[in-house]
Amino acid sequence: MKKYLHVLIALGVLALTAGVGRAQPALKIAVVDMAKLYDSHYKTEEQNAKLRADEQKAQEELDRLNKEGNALVSEYKELVDQSNNPTATAEAKSKAQSEAQQKLEEIQKKQNEVGSFKANIQRSLQQRLQTFRNVILEEIGKIATDVAKRRGATLLIDKAGPTLIGVPTVLYADSAYEITDDVMKEINKDRPASAPAASGAPAAGSAPAASTPPAASAPSSDGPQITVPGVTPKKN
Repeated sequence: MKKYLHVLIALGVLALTAGVGRAQPALKIAVVDMAKLYDSHYKTEEQNAKLRADEQKAQEELDRLNKEGNALVSEYKELVDQSNNPTATAEAKSKAQSEAQQKLEEIQKKQNEVGSFKANIQRSLQQRLQTFRNVILEEIGKIATDVAKRRGATLLIDKAGPTLIGVPTVLYADSAYEITDDVMKEINKDRPASAPAASGAPAAGSAPAASTPPAASAPSSDGPQITVPGVTPKKN
């Protein structure tokens, strides 16, 4: 009798396991392009506009610092000329040499100030960009997931960006699986009327979602630099 009960229990377990297996949903795939959604998102356009404005302000500040530095260089050159003036007294030459040395120290401090300013600005812009990317990609991912679920998908794949060996994540997908446009429509439901229009080109600082984000722009090195002929600036 006990043996008979054991057999019945075993059969019941097998039946339950088979039932659970049959209850699993059929695989239905949806494909989305996260990079396209990121580049085209109105919040990305807004963020890029803010970054460009701050880059411009930083460039203006850098130009001001360089202008101050080059004014110091002009004063330094005048003092050097005075110290080398054959008609000047020994006392005047000595005083000019001393003041020139002090001016050179001011110049080197200004050069270091410029270098620190550029490094800090670049680091700040990179951090802001990375934080924004993390937040917006998470937001887009949630919307894409909701759209995929409404379409009955059981698996959502991002086709943006290459794999670690450099090949596309998705080599081919029928357009019937594509939900990128549907996700963009869902995103644009909350688009403010004042939001900038998407440019159609990749936004500044953007990249495929699967790749490493590029460095944010730093103030340009173009324009007058603080340089003293024959003098190497001190390192920080």
